[in-house]
Amino acid sequence: MSQATDQITPEVEADEDVYALDPKVVSAILYAVEVHDKDQLTALMDPLHPADIADVLEQINAFDRRRLIELYDREFDGDILSELDENIREEVMSVLKPDVLAEAVRDLDSDDVVDLVEDLDEPQQEAILEVLEDADRVAVEQALSYPEESAGRLMQRETAWAPEHWNVGQCIDYLRNADDLPEQFYHVILVDPRMRPIGNVTLGRIMGSRREVLLKDIMEEMFQVIPVYQDEEDVAYAFNQYHLISAPVVDENERLVGVITIDDAMIVLDEEHEEDILRLAGVGESSMSDTVVDTTKQRLPWLAVNLVTAILASLVIAQFEDTIGRFVALAVLMPIVASMGGNAGTQSLTVAVRAIATKDLTGANVWRVIRRECLVGLFNGLAFAVVMGVVGVIWFGSAQLGYVIAVAMVINLVVAGLAGTVIPVLLEKVGVDPALASGSFVTTVTDVVGFFAFLGLAAAVLT
Repeated sequence: MSQATDQITPEVEADEDVYALDPKVVSAILYAVEVHDKDQLTALMDPLHPADIADVLEQINAFDRRRLIELYDREFDGDILSELDENIREEVMSVLKPDVLAEAVRDLDSDDVVDLVEDLDEPQQEAILEVLEDADRVAVEQALSYPEESAGRLMQRETAWAPEHWNVGQCIDYLRNADDLPEQFYHVILVDPRMRPIGNVTLGRIMGSRREVLLKDIMEEMFQVIPVYQDEEDVAYAFNQYHLISAPVVDENERLVGVITIDDAMIVLDEEHEEDILRLAGVGESSMSDTVVDTTKQRLPWLAVNLVTAILASLVIAQFEDTIGRFVALAVLMPIVASMGGNAGTQSLTVAVRAIATKDLTGANVWRVIRRECLVGLFNGLAFAVVMGVVGVIWFGSAQLGYVIAVAMVINLVVAGLAGTVIPVLLEKVGVDPALASGSFVTTVTDVVGFFAFLGLAAAVLT
C-alpha cells in the first residue's frame, strides 16, 4: 500500500508566482479603465481579494490609479484601504468621493479605522470620523488617545464577553441575539463583576458542550492579558511566543477595554521584521511607493555615515603609504581582507540583531553567544588563511606575503565575529536600536582592524 501511494503521489514543486497577480488580469483591468468600461472593470475586480486589489493599485502609476478609482466608484470596499501601503492609501482616500469613502469606512472594525486615520492630518481625520456612528466615533477617538504603537491603538473595541457565572446555554442565547458582536472573533472572554477578564472560552468548546456546563469549567488553560499601554512589538512577541489567537486588553484598573486578534499581531510582527531588514541596510522605513526625493532623504544620512567610516579606514591605509608603494601586491590583496571581514561581521550582526528582537539573546547567554561567534570566526579564518596563504605564495611568489595575509585573515574574522555580536548588544543596552546603527559600526571595526592588521604585519615582516 505504501509503495503504491509513493508511486501516485505527485511531487510538490515550489512556485514563486503561485500567489502573484496575473499580469494578464492587470492588463485587462488597465484596458477596461482606458476604454471606460465600468461593467468590465467590476467583473474583473470583484473576484479579487482586497489584498490583490490593493496590489493592483500599488503597482500601477498615479494617473491610472486615479482613473481606476473614479471608474470603480461605489464598488470600493473598506478592506481594500486596510491592505494599502500608507502612502498610497492617503492618495486613494483623497480621490474617493466622500459618500463612497464613508460607506467603505463604516464597514470596518474600530481597529482598522484607527489604522486608517492615525497618520492623517486632523482635517482628514475629522472628515472620516464624522461619517461614523456615535458609538464607533467614540471608540476610535478613545483609541487615538493612546500612544502610537501601543496595544490601545492596535486593539478593536468590539468584544464578545460573558459573566463568569454563565453557562453554555446562556452564552449561546446571548451570542445569537446580540447585534454588536465583532464581525470575527475566536473566544468569548469571561469577566468578573468588575469587568476584569479572568479567562477565555473558545467557540469550539462552547459549541461542543452541553447547555448546562458552566463556562468557567471549559476555559482555556493558557490565558494572557495585554495592558493597554504595552508596546505593540511586545504584543506581537507574546502572540508568537505563547501561540495566542486573541487576547483581551485591559486598562490601568485591569478592566476589559478591547481585544487584539492574531491577524493584527502578525501584521505588527511582519512590519517589525521588515523594519529591521531595512534598517540593517540603512534605508529606513522606505517603501516601493516613495518618491525619489523621499527615498533620497532617507538614504543620504546613512551614506554620509558610511563615507565617514570609509575615510577612517583610508586614514589607516595612509599610515602605510610607503609600505604599499614598495609592495604593490598589498594593494591587490587589501580588498580581500576587508571584504571577508565585512561579510563575516554582517553574518554575526544579522544573527545577533534577530536574536535580540526575538528575545533569544539575553544577559544569561550573551557570553556564550559571543564566544561561539568568535570561535566561528577563528575556524573560518584558519580555513581561509590556508587558502590565501597558498594564493600569496603561488600568485606573488612570496611565502612571507602568504604568511601576512593568512594571519591578517584570522585576526579580522575573529574581530568580525566579536564586533558583530558585541556592538548590537551594547547599542541595545544604551537604548539605541541595534538594527539601525550596528551596520556602520561593525563595518568600521572590520575595515580598520583588517587594514591595520594586514598592513601592519606587512610593514613588520616584509620591510
